Amino acid sequence: MSLIDSLHESLSLKKSQNLYRHRRIVSSPQGAEIVVDGQSVLSFCSNDYLGLASHPDVIAALQEGASAYGVGSGASHLVTGHSCAHHELENALAKWTGRERALLFSSGYMANIGVISALCQRHDVVLQDRLNHASLLDGARLAGAQLKRYAHNDCDALTQRLVKCHGSALVVSDGVFSMDGDVAPLSEMAALVKMHDAVLMVDDAHGFGVLGQQGRGVVDHFKLNSNDVPILVGTLGKSFGTFGAFVAGSEALIETLIQQARSYIYTTAIPPAVAYATLTSLELLKNDDWRRDHLNMLITHFRQRAIEAGLPLSDSQTAIQPLIVGDSERAVVLSEALLEQGILVSAIRPPTVPKGTARLRVTLCAAHTKAHVEHLLDLLAKLLSDC
Repeated sequence: MSLIDSLHESLSLKKSQNLYRHRRIVSSPQGAEIVVDGQSVLSFCSNDYLGLASHPDVIAALQEGASAYGVGSGASHLVTGHSCAHHELENALAKWTGRERALLFSSGYMANIGVISALCQRHDVVLQDRLNHASLLDGARLAGAQLKRYAHNDCDALTQRLVKCHGSALVVSDGVFSMDGDVAPLSEMAALVKMHDAVLMVDDAHGFGVLGQQGRGVVDHFKLNSNDVPILVGTLGKSFGTFGAFVAGSEALIETLIQQARSYIYTTAIPPAVAYATLTSLELLKNDDWRRDHLNMLITHFRQRAIEAGLPLSDSQTAIQPLIVGDSERAVVLSEALLEQGILVSAIRPPTVPKGTARLRVTLCAAHTKAHVEHLLDLLAKLLSDC
């Protein structure tokens, strides 16, 4: 069988298993209501949790940044790509997170694989939550490290792994898990890691902006600091509403990443205008507490109504509210039925989630209204009883 024939066979198999993925074309700004494939829909699948992606001040800052710096950065940070805007944003992120330094990456995926592969070698042990994001797992694999996974959010299982380590280990976890919406037990984890002379790394992509004082994320939510979590990763394409990612930590950590992280060294820097715009979104994220207050009200209301309606709700107190339906085909049918009614909710299937746990991943954002949520809940209750 030729390579192309094998590709066709593999794609046909995915279709038969309801695992085939399709891209949709969006022709409007991000928001609670968007235009997808020419259809106006109410969107419940964006990670723009605070509604900043289309904020007029952020748009104006992007335009101002483009006028000042042009569009492309021209090269990697280590050549000619590191602009004043990049440098100012790194300093602002470091101050906001309470770290000595911060370093910009082109995406969260590149940040995670860059950090782990720069810090770990073949003999090193990396302990990861079983439901960690793919980028974290891939970072350990790229490093050739000894990747050991422990049961999801299970500190007893983590302890058993730590006891068996000979020497220091890197413990890695999502802060808020992207497909489940639950939060890592960081207080217990930080204590365990210190006890066993290990190092804790947290990817807080889905916690920044939503949790903690001024949206400082899950580390602040648990009142921890840089001694508890020395390596902190965040993305800018979610609550910040822009693009890119960052790693925050000590002077030694950041300098090591500049020297050794291949996904930093060999990648063109994000456009300086995006960095410039992110400085504005950071100020909005820090100071607009009403956005978090409104989002938390929506989360509480959604959960109360969903429980009353008997919907298959997961144990999540964050903006990510998955409804586990089990079967991939059923998840697709429900997602398409919602779309016919003008509501966009993604069907999440294996391998993104474990087999048998296909789900509708509902995400709430500050741009939604209570009426939006009520409309979604009414349709979900009807469709789940019919399908």
